[in-house]
Amino acid sequence: MPKGYWVSSYRTISDPEKLAAYNKLAPPAVKAGGGRVLARGGRVVAHDAEIAERTVLIEFDSFEQAVAAHESAAYQEALVALSDGVERDFRIVEGID
Repeated sequence: MPKGYWVSSYRTISDPEKLAAYNKLAPPAVKAGGGRVLARGGRVVAHDAEIAERTVLIEFDSFEQAVAAHESAAYQEALVALSDGVERDFRIVEGID
C-alpha cells in the first residue's frame, strides 16, 4: 500500500505567535494520526519561486491515514490556532510505493 505524505511549503509567516500555538497542537495530532515528521524547517535551497521560508514533510503509512489525520478533531484545532498566521501551500500526496 502506498504511503501518504503531508507537504507544507510556507510562503510567509505573518504571525509567529499563531505559528507557535499551532506548533504546540499539531505535533501531538500528527503523532496520534500515525504521522512521522521527516523534515521540518532546517536548510532549504529554493528554486523557481525562490521562497525558502519553511518546509515540512510528514509521512503516514497510507494516503487514507494522511487524509484522516488532517480531518481529525485534534488537527483541526491546530488549524484554528494557526488561522491566518501564515500563508502556505499544503498538500496531501500519495507515494509511489
